[in-house]
Amino acid sequence: MAEDLFRRTKSGRGYGIREVNAFFDRAQAVYEGRSQETMTPEDVRNAAFPQVKGGYDEPQVDGALDRLDAAFTRKQRSEFIAANGQQAWLDKIVDRATTLYDRLGRPDGQKFAPAEGGQGAYDRTQVDALLHRLADYFNNGAPLTSQDIRHAVFATVRGKRGYAMGPVDAYLDRALEVLVAAE
Repeated sequence: MAEDLFRRTKSGRGYGIREVNAFFDRAQAVYEGRSQETMTPEDVRNAAFPQVKGGYDEPQVDGALDRLDAAFTRKQRSEFIAANGQQAWLDKIVDRATTLYDRLGRPDGQKFAPAEGGQGAYDRTQVDALLHRLADYFNNGAPLTSQDIRHAVFATVRGKRGYAMGPVDAYLDRALEVLVAAE
């Protein structure tokens, strides 16, 4: 039996052990160049595992995913710079960051479309507060890290009283990509 990569939950549910092990084995092989497969930082950010009784401790796995995301981003940055130069990398990051600006200037409560009636949605005030921090980061160099974005949690509300989750999640994924690349 293979050694556990992470601590198992003592009671309750955690991430599926086989699936987590397979993902991290694949990631290691790709990162070390022992696999012809590809894996991007986005693949790491989008990794999802089933919850099972006695599975791996979720915060521990999530922390490892954060570090893996940063490692793949650094590798991607190094490869890009080697092929295209430092200025091209900076131009790429600035270009991605500018795609975020439009929403930052929208009025509070109107930064994203409302959810359809009956669907779960993110609390507008909380999402707007995080976007204010992001704008302050871009405009004034205020402190904000990829971890702040990655670990943001919003209360849920029903329907049109909140922002549709999908567009908010996609936007924050792009913001995370920019922050990780800049760190």
